[in-house]
Amino acid sequence: MLRIGLAALAMGAFTVGSAQAQQAAQTEFFAGKTITVLIGYAAGGTYDATGRLLARHMARNIPGQPVMVPQNMPGSGGIKTILNLYTVAPRDGTTLGMLSRSYPIEPVFNPQSAKYDPRRFIPIGSTSTEVSVGVVWHTHGVRTLDDLQTRQITTGATGVTDDTGRFPTLLRNLTGARIKVITGYPGGNDVTAAMEKGEVDARFGWSWGSLKSRSKPWLDEKKVNILVQMALEKAHDLPDVPLIMDFAKTDLDRKALELLFAPQMVAWPLVAPPDVPADRVATLRKAFNDTMADPAFVAEATRLRIDVEPVTGEAMQKIVERLGTFDRAVVDRALELTAIR
Repeated sequence: MLRIGLAALAMGAFTVGSAQAQQAAQTEFFAGKTITVLIGYAAGGTYDATGRLLARHMARNIPGQPVMVPQNMPGSGGIKTILNLYTVAPRDGTTLGMLSRSYPIEPVFNPQSAKYDPRRFIPIGSTSTEVSVGVVWHTHGVRTLDDLQTRQITTGATGVTDDTGRFPTLLRNLTGARIKVITGYPGGNDVTAAMEKGEVDARFGWSWGSLKSRSKPWLDEKKVNILVQMALEKAHDLPDVPLIMDFAKTDLDRKALELLFAPQMVAWPLVAPPDVPADRVATLRKAFNDTMADPAFVAEATRLRIDVEPVTGEAMQKIVERLGTFDRAVVDRALELTAIR
């Protein structure tokens, strides 16, 4: 018994010593370093606000307290940042990306540009899940989806393959809604400004959390009409707005929509490039998790009206892996539903 007790004490001491050694190694690596946070969209939107919020707070939860610097890299509906993180960024934990939430499915729907394997990225965490909505400016007299059977609207988009372009295309193909997609806007804020100025009539693929936080006066003044929710489940505070899943006519359609909208479960993904050493991944994931409970972070997120219902890096990884299990028939149906016609 004495031998067993001594062995247990020795093992415990070894474990503590090992943990201390790992902590010291991470502190030594990150001390004095700069971690660049690439943001896939233009300044001013919720991707940008979330990435900058994380950069301001997460560093103090990383051993060695490196400096975190946000860097906007808009282009091609977020693909520019994705490819930079995949092919150019150093793979040592000193570059992270606030990527488009559609990054797990882009290679399926945009194979010409999205030449990467999403399973090789390493998720660090997402600040929340999300529901996207489609809205129309109040002056156009469109109040429901049924109105779009007889009246055409235009919607702005950052690209045909990101949420702002893909979601209205899907809605048009699935329901017959008369929607014309106008592409070329650098970011979601530019689409919103175009809608307010009358350049376009609508915005789709708009984060409900972002709309509530950044354009709340429009809701209060009824400047926009919310036509549809685009996610796997309804937002709890939009009980009467139709959900895209309710328009699935077959089991195949339902699975195709699940493939398309599962990325909403990782709405604001902070991601590391492939091949970052496992000990640094563990350090970054712990720092992210600690930040989500950090009172200063939560207070600023509340002030900015950024939802904090975090998804861990491990949970994100499982979602990405599940998206790779859909059979070819489901993928083909999803491609058909999002095809530009």
